[in-house]
Amino acid sequence: MKEKTWFTIVNPAGGYGTVKKRWPQLEEQLRNAGVQMELAFTQSRGHATILAREAIESGHRHILAVGGDGTNNEAINGILQQKTVPPTDVCYALLPVGTGNDWIRTMGIPLQMDSWLEMFEQGHTTIQDIGIAEYTREGAPVKRFFANVAGMSFDAYVAKFMDENRGYIGGRFAYLFALVRCLAKFKLPLTRIHANGYVLEDHCYTINAGICRYSGGGMQLVPHAIPDDGLFALTVAKKVSKLGVLLATPYFYNGKIDRHPKIETHSARTIRVEAMKEDHPVGLEVDGEFLGYAPVSFSLIEKALQVVAPSPR
Repeated sequence: MKEKTWFTIVNPAGGYGTVKKRWPQLEEQLRNAGVQMELAFTQSRGHATILAREAIESGHRHILAVGGDGTNNEAINGILQQKTVPPTDVCYALLPVGTGNDWIRTMGIPLQMDSWLEMFEQGHTTIQDIGIAEYTREGAPVKRFFANVAGMSFDAYVAKFMDENRGYIGGRFAYLFALVRCLAKFKLPLTRIHANGYVLEDHCYTINAGICRYSGGGMQLVPHAIPDDGLFALTVAKKVSKLGVLLATPYFYNGKIDRHPKIETHSARTIRVEAMKEDHPVGLEVDGEFLGYAPVSFSLIEKALQVVAPSPR
């Protein structure tokens, strides 16, 4: 078994091409630090999932991904999809070179390379929960794992807009720009939510099911999320005017979103979201990637992913 070699998945398109520019220097720093790597470069969307799954099936138990939140999600899906070993037998690390870098905020993983290498060399790991989103696409059932936050309604609308305009939107404030841009066209869908006895039928601006706290480039839409408590942090924003959304922007970032009168926060092990009108679909994104539309069922796998992260201080 290839225990001492890190199967390293590099996404050259990560961070809107930042990974491609930085990789030669990053590789030199990793090798100078004594990190043994077997390299693989992604060629298309979804390729990181295939590479991670096949690496584990061939004997690797250490996976290192280089990229942003999208690459992170794909690599984790490969770890969870494989049936060779329990997922927690695999040690996973992310070298974050993205734009949003939201998942690492909760995990405490540093952005600076020197600090990251120090963390990596210490070898401390933690285990977190993993979410499952089950939905249909083109009439076929689909299952997607996620490690951070799933967003529905407006969040998915923005994610779809960003996906369709990848060549034009980038930078630190990309999500905030897209949010403002999308407000003009978005129509709140009538939505039904079931979550462990909690039932809501209303026009919902946004619905978030979180394992970790941050999404959208530093927003705290689920500030009550704890990565290993076996529960989703659920946040539901009901009917809010477009002006009301703009005025509420500080709440998105300061961790006090539950103080807004139109916003509810809950905790749940399972969540079901449905659109109540066929002509007003409810979109779905996970970890920033647009996937499709409701109906969607969310469930959890407790303590399913072993992650290299800083040790508690």
